[in-house]
Amino acid sequence: MNKNAQDKVKIIHGAGGRAMDQLISDHILNIFTNKSAGKIGLDELDDGATIDGTEGKTVVLTTDSHLVKPLFFPGGDIGRLAVSGTINDLAVMGAKPLALTSSLIIEEGLKLSELDRILSSMEKTCHEAGVPIITGDTKVMEKNDIDKIVINTAGVGITNVPTTDSGLRPGNKVIVTGTIGDHGMALMQYREGLSFKSKLESDIAPLNNLLELAQDSGEITAMKDPTRGGLAAALNEMATKSNLGITLKEKSIPIKEPVLGISELIGISPYNVANEGKAIVVTNAESANNVVNELQKNELGKDARIIGEITEEWPGKVIMETEVGGRRFLDAPLGDPVPRIC
Repeated sequence: MNKNAQDKVKIIHGAGGRAMDQLISDHILNIFTNKSAGKIGLDELDDGATIDGTEGKTVVLTTDSHLVKPLFFPGGDIGRLAVSGTINDLAVMGAKPLALTSSLIIEEGLKLSELDRILSSMEKTCHEAGVPIITGDTKVMEKNDIDKIVINTAGVGITNVPTTDSGLRPGNKVIVTGTIGDHGMALMQYREGLSFKSKLESDIAPLNNLLELAQDSGEITAMKDPTRGGLAAALNEMATKSNLGITLKEKSIPIKEPVLGISELIGISPYNVANEGKAIVVTNAESANNVVNELQKNELGKDARIIGEITEEWPGKVIMETEVGGRRFLDAPLGDPVPRIC
């Protein structure tokens, strides 16, 4: 390969799969040396980091940037995505989100009516979650230097004991809080003008209140939101970090019919595309059914299912038990196959 071609960032480097992992490992972790202010820092590559607080509390911090295309789509928009994504990163670490920041980078020429619509969506989502935006920053770039608007949101939360994405234990059960692939496939359907009997919408939602139910109803050992790279990327990351295997039952994974239809039509697996309103919750075996029952009482968790189990077999790998009775590896994708979706 041409040396100049190798010396450039590519779109796949931001898509949440193996290529992004390599970029982070080779060009971020190698440069930042002072990586931790608490027990969970940059090296852990979790959904956030921690700082030791007072009175036995732990402060959790996270940050995320959003550049979805188009800005508005069925089920959501860039504003709802920015707020929900940051709240969910705090929630899967077991934290109660307290407040957010918002930084806007706006392209010259963006319609003020569109900006108002985005900001109103952010405020509505904050109210839904009970988490305010308390500070921010605004910059304007020359036309064509960026694509309409980029939003960065950071969040702070607090917890007694943080939940990591690497706390898997043999015998634990793997729960998904709802149907997978909705967000990525909804954007693909909208962008490509695909027509199906059922109109698919993104699943974007803040999950802090839902995940509090999970924490109150069982022993949670690990959590993660399967965003870029989807369920496959998230589970493989959890398995690798824990050096344990994950066995999934394909027939137990909830997937909507329109998602399956789009998947078959365009040849993209629903396991590899982003979700923005779902979480992976890992519990001890004894409390798994109770956790699922409590999740299902909430509208956001009505389709929650136990989909697999943690095992010492095949450490660091995810194994799918297929509907026809076979077994196969569910590998992490190189990157999310649908670009610019979060």
